[in-house]
Amino acid sequence: MERIKKLLLLLALIFIGIIPVYAQEPMTNLSTLVTPQNVPFEDCTKTFAMNNDRLFYLTMSAVNANRFEIKEVQSKTGYVLFSAVGKEFLASVISIDKYRSMLKITPANNNYFFAPGIVLNIYKYIDINANEHLQNIPKGG
Repeated sequence: MERIKKLLLLLALIFIGIIPVYAQEPMTNLSTLVTPQNVPFEDCTKTFAMNNDRLFYLTMSAVNANRFEIKEVQSKTGYVLFSAVGKEFLASVISIDKYRSMLKITPANNNYFFAPGIVLNIYKYIDINANEHLQNIPKGG
């Protein structure tokens, strides 16, 4: 009987030791996207396989689709200043070469404590719509 208790105790300790290993896997759920946390700078930059003009327009569309408030747009230098959840962010489009561009979304005050979903939702929107045909919408008059 004593051996069975020791075996069960050993199995319980092994099981308890395995749980934290599985718990360390990245979990993407709603609470981790909207809960403010320290976001690494590496998560604020992403390279896309498209030219900088296309990425700039998709970035503006993504900011608008996420219902963030666009404060300023500068198409010549390729940046969009917007506010989300009471913070201002700067989305900068950087040309790498003819076929690749990088998008960098950083908080305007350099405080990287914010909800990571702000950045991830913009990247996701661009990924989903990367192959869509862009078209000009004529002015209504």
